Amino acid sequence: MCVLACGWAAAGAARADSSTGVAQQSLDDAWWTGSLLAPNAATAPHGHTLVEPYIYDEITNSSFDSHGSRHALDGGHELGSLTYIIYALTDRLALGLLPRFAYDEPAGAPNSSAPGVGDTTLQLQYGLTRYTPGSWVPATSVVLAETFPTGRYDRLSRPSDGLGAGAYTTALALYSQDYLWLPNGRIMRVRFDVTYAWSAAVPLEDVSVYGTGAGFRGRACPGQSFTAIAAGEYSLTRNWVLAMDLVYEHNDSTLLKGIEPTTPGGSAFESLLAESGASESQGVAPAIEYNFTSTVGVIAGVRILESGRNTTGSLTPVAAVNMVF
Repeated sequence: MCVLACGWAAAGAARADSSTGVAQQSLDDAWWTGSLLAPNAATAPHGHTLVEPYIYDEITNSSFDSHGSRHALDGGHELGSLTYIIYALTDRLALGLLPRFAYDEPAGAPNSSAPGVGDTTLQLQYGLTRYTPGSWVPATSVVLAETFPTGRYDRLSRPSDGLGAGAYTTALALYSQDYLWLPNGRIMRVRFDVTYAWSAAVPLEDVSVYGTGAGFRGRACPGQSFTAIAAGEYSLTRNWVLAMDLVYEHNDSTLLKGIEPTTPGGSAFESLLAESGASESQGVAPAIEYNFTSTVGVIAGVRILESGRNTTGSLTPVAAVNMVF
């Protein structure tokens, strides 16, 4: 997944719209958990910790060719978890750890031999601006993240045991968040996040997540990527919230080069040079939240990727618990 969501409480007094006389919901009366995909631009006060475990089931149901035409596929599953653990070092600076675990059940091929560790991300988030009622300036923050190849990716006994990308990946992101009062007085919390990421080359041996087979020796050079997420959360009541994410992702071509046996198990080798081609995908992620308090809530929804080019389509049911200490 995706970079996903985390929420901090906001505060503000109730007010009335002078032009309509409609009572406007106060920020104190709006509790939040989501959204599913867009992380929070607001940093927590010093000393607070957010813990938010996600579980998901990514169901692959289609592929999109280089022209964007959709082709149906038998549904394979990847069951997994992603947990945000974020500690506020200061009022503006937060340190985050994002461990991943997964189990793959591909269609027409053996399942993973056991649940395994995926890649792990370490991130720093710095708050640039804070939301102030009445100001046009949203809350913004910049995030620097490094993903470490802690998941298996090559020398696999079966491809489904590959649960990582094998690459050291650096990402730079800009997050923003604001609050809008709708004509009925209810609050819509909105987010817009953009992320740019690049990866180091990955040395490969034998069967790998890059589609290489037994005897292969070489490397993969993953392409750079860009992701943009726009999100909105509508406060139905203090406890209940409706959420929606819109996501766009572009990935440059991955280059694969090395040598492989001319015949399976043979001692003669030939050169291999291949490119995956650039890919892009668009999707939505509707969800519903229930917040027990301003610091504890749950969210459940589904990410739907049903449009793209040179990629796969999927339905991914997701659920998470958001806890701030």
